Amino acid sequence: KREKKKMGKGKSDPKDVKRNKKAKMQLKRNIGYFEGVSFIVGSIVGAGIFVSPTGVLQHSLLNVGVALTIWTASGLVSLMGSLCYAELGTALPFSGGEYSHIKRGLGSLPAFVFIWTSMFTKPASNAARALLFAEYATQPFYGVCPAPEVLKKCLALAALWSLGILNGHSIKMAAWVQTVFTLLKMVALSVIAIGGIVLLAGGRKESLARFEDTFSSEVPDASQVAEAFFQGLYAYGGWWSLNYMAEEMKNPSRNIPLTVMTAVPAVIIFYLLVNISYLTVLTPKEIVSSVAVAVTWADRVIPSVAWIIPLSVAVSIFGALNSSMFTLGRLSYAGSQSGHLPALISMLNVHSCTPAPAMIFSTTIASIFIIPSDLIMLTNYFGFSAWLMIGLTCASLIVLRYREPHLHRPYKVFLPVPFAMVAMSFFLALAPIVWSLNLQYVYAFLFMLGSLFVYFPFIHFKLHFAFLDKITCHLQLLLEVSPSDGSAEDNCE
Repeated sequence: KREKKKMGKGKSDPKDVKRNKKAKMQLKRNIGYFEGVSFIVGSIVGAGIFVSPTGVLQHSLLNVGVALTIWTASGLVSLMGSLCYAELGTALPFSGGEYSHIKRGLGSLPAFVFIWTSMFTKPASNAARALLFAEYATQPFYGVCPAPEVLKKCLALAALWSLGILNGHSIKMAAWVQTVFTLLKMVALSVIAIGGIVLLAGGRKESLARFEDTFSSEVPDASQVAEAFFQGLYAYGGWWSLNYMAEEMKNPSRNIPLTVMTAVPAVIIFYLLVNISYLTVLTPKEIVSSVAVAVTWADRVIPSVAWIIPLSVAVSIFGALNSSMFTLGRLSYAGSQSGHLPALISMLNVHSCTPAPAMIFSTTIASIFIIPSDLIMLTNYFGFSAWLMIGLTCASLIVLRYREPHLHRPYKVFLPVPFAMVAMSFFLALAPIVWSLNLQYVYAFLFMLGSLFVYFPFIHFKLHFAFLDKITCHLQLLLEVSPSDGSAEDNCE
């Protein structure tokens, strides 16, 4: 300001203008094609494929042909959804994923309901992943005895905050960690897949017999097929993660569609090969009765190094947790930019240009869920909301096609695909409630409606408390953060 006065009112030094432009705070495009593939694969492949791919087989009534068909169909539905998201991500490459697209297509209120629900379900899901990681990480040290609950919760908190600090400090480091852990889990899946192929090629009669007349067993009815389909789709969950980092993708117009078309088909192939490998070594009844299928498989095939599989499960969960925390931080950041969360959360660290406040905010909420495990169980009843929001996102794509026909779309999905995804999403959202109406579903629905009591006074009518500005100002100085749409100059001078 003093320099401006010296130069005279209304005048500016071109060097200062150039310097101010360089000082603007914004997320950096540090994520390329390979990192994008790592994030999608790392988000999809968690503990499920290692631990209990039994749900599909059980609801398929141990019919191998039906089970493998459902695994394939679930993967194709996930691919359809990811292609719809690819169009939205290339046309609107902003942080926030579904939230940003719903807000653009359907308006502020549905977007606020989404972020209100996500601020409960996604941190709780991260807490559950952290606890599961702690379970498998401590298992080798306690053998058949259960590890102390306090130890598991402390280790889960350590994992959460380690990844939270990492993601808040350096995007490049977070991407590097994701790439390493994704490669490790894919190596473990490759061991299982290749082992099954070798055994199958060996021509063992008992193994080949399971794949002869694969559809000869009892055929499940429509409701059982639907339940198996739910299990398969759950195993593919995470295909939507790339859109949360669209603002940080290098050349998003090219890399987003290319990344999606690489990662999701690769996961489909690996899932099919791993399931075939399980069926090569174990009978369908043994798979359904096993607590951890991959561990049972390893005890049969590679008993001398079977410990690799529990370690691989821990590695897989840790990688999925890193990806989930990364995307949750971007969701908080985008919500704050739109005024749906406190302004501090959308600020970036002045040294690293990372959304450090958003990561602190989301990690703190997840840490709270570590303490009472019952709340994590309650989030299972919010599963319908995930498909409801996917349906709203695909509906946003359709609305934008007709309302903004001239919007630049580097990639366009075949229009019937989003219509099919909308229909399927609403079916998957409503089916669990209709089939097994439970009081917990009512609680979840009331919680979503509770967002209206916050939205109208604080968002629509812009009710504001002055003391919050002072708190924001002090925290801004403490955390060394600046508004993402301004310069690195402090707002609290």
